[in-house]
Amino acid sequence: MPRPPLDPVPAHPARLNLTLSLSPIVGLGIGRFAYALVLPDMRETLHWSYSAAGFMNTVNAAGYLLGALMASRLIRWAGWSAVIRSGTLAALASLAVCAGSDNFIVLSLARLVAGIGAGVAFVAGGALAARVAQSVPERASFILSLFYAGPPLGIVASGLIAPFVLQAFGPGSWWIVWLALTALGAVLTIPLLLTPIPAAPAVADGSGERFSLRPMAVYLLSYFLYGAGYIAYLTFMIAYVRDLGAGAAAQAGFWCLIGLAGFTTPWVWRRVLILDRGGLSTAILLTVNAIGAGLPMLGHAPLLLALSAVVFGLAFSAVTTTTTAFVRFNTPPAAWAPAIAALTIVFGIGQTLGPLAVGAITDALGSLDAALAVSAALLLLAALLAAMQGKLKKA
Repeated sequence: MPRPPLDPVPAHPARLNLTLSLSPIVGLGIGRFAYALVLPDMRETLHWSYSAAGFMNTVNAAGYLLGALMASRLIRWAGWSAVIRSGTLAALASLAVCAGSDNFIVLSLARLVAGIGAGVAFVAGGALAARVAQSVPERASFILSLFYAGPPLGIVASGLIAPFVLQAFGPGSWWIVWLALTALGAVLTIPLLLTPIPAAPAVADGSGERFSLRPMAVYLLSYFLYGAGYIAYLTFMIAYVRDLGAGAAAQAGFWCLIGLAGFTTPWVWRRVLILDRGGLSTAILLTVNAIGAGLPMLGHAPLLLALSAVVFGLAFSAVTTTTTAFVRFNTPPAAWAPAIAALTIVFGIGQTLGPLAVGAITDALGSLDAALAVSAALLLLAALLAAMQGKLKKA
């Protein structure tokens, strides 16, 4: 008899996954993505190049990669709830450090710690959320998607704060934004610390049946390209909008459209998320992502930019949901944590290389249009590769 996915089965799986989503709200939605909102002011005040600005997200992504590599071992050592909570607290602490220093090295280390915390918490939270969802098979995809609604909610929250703080306090007030985001993150972390997180089966130690990643190599490559492509858009798009003359309200509106669109993914993509046909669902979402990233190249009309935000937001957070669903459909439960970790690692490598490479291209060409072109091209190629991934034989 296979072991049940969670012991005991939670009384309110949807509520539990929403609580678990507070971790990626803080670690990713605020800890990673909000950087794009303060990037223009930090770059101008601290006299950074686009390469230096991109490096801050590169080092964050490198930390995320390191966290993903550490996650399974930490889960075995400390347990699921401790890893999720401590990773979230590490990301929260890094926000406070960003508010307290203008030193490039200190800021880089803070971004690194934020990435590590977000990485370990996301791998642990994603694997646990998948087990929680599996306790209600008929609603598993929807309940799982609630966890991945976290980053879009963090985007909305930071979008409602950062542009208006910058407008109120003027140039050089980027550190006040980080302070405000730290306070927001602290409030959001409280329910995660207080809510009991049920125990889950221990992560396999590798002494038993081994899981091969070779059959999903194409899928892994697709997710690598997604990591490089999506982060290029999210890192530089606010700077792009700001360079077009958009004020605080327009910047906040654009950013919140991305987050609000992302929050609707459990409902918009419900039928796509339950497709058990290899990489097809991921390919569909990546294609929509590529279209959203490419729309600003057709013109700078406010309506077109808003459409870009909505189309991109509709797809970007749901891509991660489809990868976890792919793992759940195609691998045995004992392989879920290492398979999710492998996907997180290749994703982390992609988003580590993406901001620095695109920043260098932007410096060389002198235009942020290049960032959008590279982003759209990478996402389209990722979609083609995902479409080539067939269904795996479940052991």
